[in-house]
Amino acid sequence: MRAILCKEFGEPETLTVEQVADPVAAEGELRIAVAAAGVNFADTLMISGGYQESPEFPFSPGLEIAGTVLECGAGVSGFAPGDRVMAGCPFGGYAEQLVIPAGDAYAIPDAMGFDVAGGFPVAYGTAYGALEWRARLQPGETLLVLGAAGGVGLTAVEVGKAMGAMVIAAAGGPEKCAIAGDHGADHVIDYRSEDLRGRVREITGAKGCHVIFDPVGGDVFDTALRCLAWEGRLLVIGFASGRIPSAPANILLVKNCGVLGFYWGAYRRREPERFRAAFDRLFAWYGEGRLDPLVSRTLPLERAGEALNLLRSRRSTGKVVLIMEP
Repeated sequence: MRAILCKEFGEPETLTVEQVADPVAAEGELRIAVAAAGVNFADTLMISGGYQESPEFPFSPGLEIAGTVLECGAGVSGFAPGDRVMAGCPFGGYAEQLVIPAGDAYAIPDAMGFDVAGGFPVAYGTAYGALEWRARLQPGETLLVLGAAGGVGLTAVEVGKAMGAMVIAAAGGPEKCAIAGDHGADHVIDYRSEDLRGRVREITGAKGCHVIFDPVGGDVFDTALRCLAWEGRLLVIGFASGRIPSAPANILLVKNCGVLGFYWGAYRRREPERFRAAFDRLFAWYGEGRLDPLVSRTLPLERAGEALNLLRSRRSTGKVVLIMEP
């Protein structure tokens, strides 16, 4: 099979596509013929050595896949060869085949194509887990989403609306703001041309936001922290801007507010039982038309470096997905 390999930490251009041995499903595992693999900002960190986890070299990046079951290992029940599935994985998704624990796989809704399914688990799982498990977002609360046209930001807009929040989407540029508006945001703020804090005060009547979803970090985090309402919660999702910010403790004190970290991958290891109920609810919302995943670009496997650079330069919207073509 073909696979993208990272042999040393470096830039996306250092990745290679090579022929490697097909994997074999062990007990409790599924071997998947990968049809599509989602591209995530975390992949750029993994290949450069800046991620929380570092697989042994050589490894294939890729945190989510969709495809068809080729083989079921001993003891597997509930799946059969030919089943359409999606899964999150610690790495390895940028390959034509992948072996995963059967418990990590989810049947793909009949109406969902492989391109959408390949970019679904990480972004929607992150948005749902952060808003439900950590922030405990309530109907009627105000949610501010930063980076709202990106892969995970756009899903947070949709999930927040499905949970009953009033959603303010902040993004850079009119095109990205329009995308966030098309996906359900009640208000949009272009933080390239508008004052983020001033617009939030205007929209909320100076009350601020109950929850802020931040995959960007950097300067926008500094501003957003001052947009929190009394007892508000700011979710730290990632640092697409490149700078890891710090929260002044005096702001947390006077507003009785909190800054909460959320790393989706840790829940897969520590509390995997939460995932099944989460995806059941997400699939139900998808079936009801309340989620409308945006795949803005699909690229063949050998152009993985180009796909990663689209994310790193923040030139993409929605999801970028690699498609396995012969």
